[in-house]
Amino acid sequence: MSKKPLPKYIQLKQEIMGWLHAAKIMPNERMPTEHEIADQFGMSRQTVRQTLGELEQEGWLYRVQGSGTYVAPAPKPKREIQTIGVLTTYISDYIFPSIVRGVENVLRSRGYRMLLSSTDNDKARERESLQMLLTHPLAGIIIEPTKSAEGNPNLDFYLSLEYRSIPFLMINERYMEMNCPCIKMDDEAGGYTAAEHLIKLGHRRIAGFFKMDDLQGVNRMKGFIRAHHELKVPLLPHAVIHYATEEKKTKPYAAALSMLSQEDERPTAFVCYNDELAVQLIGAIREAGLTVPGDVSVVGYDDSTLATAMEVKLTTLAHPKLDLGIQAAETLIDMIEHKQSDTADRSKIWKPELIVRESTRPV
Repeated sequence: MSKKPLPKYIQLKQEIMGWLHAAKIMPNERMPTEHEIADQFGMSRQTVRQTLGELEQEGWLYRVQGSGTYVAPAPKPKREIQTIGVLTTYISDYIFPSIVRGVENVLRSRGYRMLLSSTDNDKARERESLQMLLTHPLAGIIIEPTKSAEGNPNLDFYLSLEYRSIPFLMINERYMEMNCPCIKMDDEAGGYTAAEHLIKLGHRRIAGFFKMDDLQGVNRMKGFIRAHHELKVPLLPHAVIHYATEEKKTKPYAAALSMLSQEDERPTAFVCYNDELAVQLIGAIREAGLTVPGDVSVVGYDDSTLATAMEVKLTTLAHPKLDLGIQAAETLIDMIEHKQSDTADRSKIWKPELIVRESTRPV
């Protein structure tokens, strides 16, 4: 059984497309007239008109009134959507959703796709996440280091990023041996400001609680101690409590209860690594039968949603959160698109802002 022949207008369309692909008629050159094409192929002018109309609708041809039909310039290829990796310690907890939202808002508006992963603050998970991200064709990557104070066993992956010329930057902190841009807070100044605020309120027995497996905690502790030295307020011998991520739910709480039971040298104020810890320690203060700020003033860090969720609103240091994510994404895109020179200093360090609420008061 013989196949049914194609309609004449489709046969003509295939013929004309052959001309265009073979460059027999170049972009912006005038096509033969309807009459010329009809004569050449023995077709009606209605069939020719239908064919040229379809090709015009599809963008292959364009019509100039009173002049004729022309070959359209080749369409510019659409830019392939590029992917940017984002690796944070956490995604859905605490301040991290705001950071990720800031990154995502910028990437979407600038035509990039986001590939998100987290390490749960575990270096083995960081390695797995980096390995996964590097299996994708990344245009760049935003990284929050995992336990940045404990070295960088995954240095080979970061050197691989450099070797493959994949632009990357770090947020909140930076591994000490890396020379990439870093978008962060001045955490030492934050620790200093928290202690200074309490000292100026007359407190002389201030305890500080700092997570020491990341450089944020190390620097906040440095600022806390420096404020005591510069303002000539002696630190209690056991006033600085340091802990690791794995101990955050137990060690600070137990240490706070122990200190609060010592009536002679009981602290009158706590400086906390972050708002999450401040909420826990307010619980310890209440368990000890004391009040905030009546017996113990408390300063947090990050101005998270926790700071205003409690009965007693928390005095805290503001973290830029959303703005940090926005700044990180915009900086990385500038690096990718070469809008800044190679020698430009792309790092950004926010000065801490103290937000005074109800949890602190004069002695």
